[in-house]
Amino acid sequence: MKKHLNTLFVTTEGAYLKKDGQAVVVSIEKQNRLRLPLHNLDGIVCLGNIMCSPALMGACARAGVSISFLTPYGGFIAAVNGYSPGNVLLRREQYRRADDPDSTLHIARHFVSAKIANSRSVLLRAARDSRDAESKSALQSTAKLMMRNIRAARNATTLDSLRGTEGESANTYFSVFNQMMSNRVKGMEFTFRSRRPPLDRINALLSFLYSMLTHDARSACEATGLDAAVGFLHRDRPGRPGLSLDLIEEFRAFLADRLVLSLLNRKQIQARDFDVTESGAVLLKEKPRKEVLAAYQKRKQDVITHPFLNEKTTVGLLVHLQARLLARYLRGDIDDYPPFVWR
Repeated sequence: MKKHLNTLFVTTEGAYLKKDGQAVVVSIEKQNRLRLPLHNLDGIVCLGNIMCSPALMGACARAGVSISFLTPYGGFIAAVNGYSPGNVLLRREQYRRADDPDSTLHIARHFVSAKIANSRSVLLRAARDSRDAESKSALQSTAKLMMRNIRAARNATTLDSLRGTEGESANTYFSVFNQMMSNRVKGMEFTFRSRRPPLDRINALLSFLYSMLTHDARSACEATGLDAAVGFLHRDRPGRPGLSLDLIEEFRAFLADRLVLSLLNRKQIQARDFDVTESGAVLLKEKPRKEVLAAYQKRKQDVITHPFLNEKTTVGLLVHLQARLLARYLRGDIDDYPPFVWR
């Protein structure tokens, strides 16, 4: 079983990361502020104007520690990865399945049905915890609609119809996102899902955490030997990590959305923690961004029992386990790909 390791997030503009023995040192204004052994890390995420020494990048590549360079708000720029341990036969099989319409649809059904099922579980959890009768009723009614969409996803006969079901489910789910918040405050209302750029504060939080999830999924693909760019639900597009986006579908609601709701309900993140640009884009400020990352790291350390493997694991390892299960399915070691469905 893979050991749970931490991800180092660096958000301070102008920070310089360098190698010192078998450790990474974070230097700010020529002062060493942090030193961490590389063997305790599975990734480094640099948000903003962060520099890394060539020696550190080489050491991370050899140690299997991925380095991702993102904009301050989570947009992907580049990644540094070492040699993938996966053999060519696995990737050949991945490409073969991705080029076969029936195989592609079969695998994509799993991603979408699991996404809808996990969204439904979040709705039911929120309904159970709600003290407002009207909100509780709306959440329960929406959960019933999602059950119908799960069946539609499992029985979809084309990728287009599957994507249509996924889009309808997402719209239905987000239509009651405000009702899932137990402590609604002015300025923190959700209108509709928007991205590139996010147009309200909740969308800014969601997009930021989805970017962190995508980093984790990309690292999981590389560590497993899968090609992160070749997906099944998300088709090929230059610069898009299709398989990474496929894998995070199972975790958007379970990990990112639940964390956003928790931060809002506890009032850890409030309206004043965001900037609004002249174009209308809403961006998370630097200090609360660090608080969100700390909460994300803490949530990833929670322990659950994997529903298919029936073994205890941390939340942070789930996407790695799913990548391994997908690789096992592609190799023919198991009969089907078992998506992660939160019970």
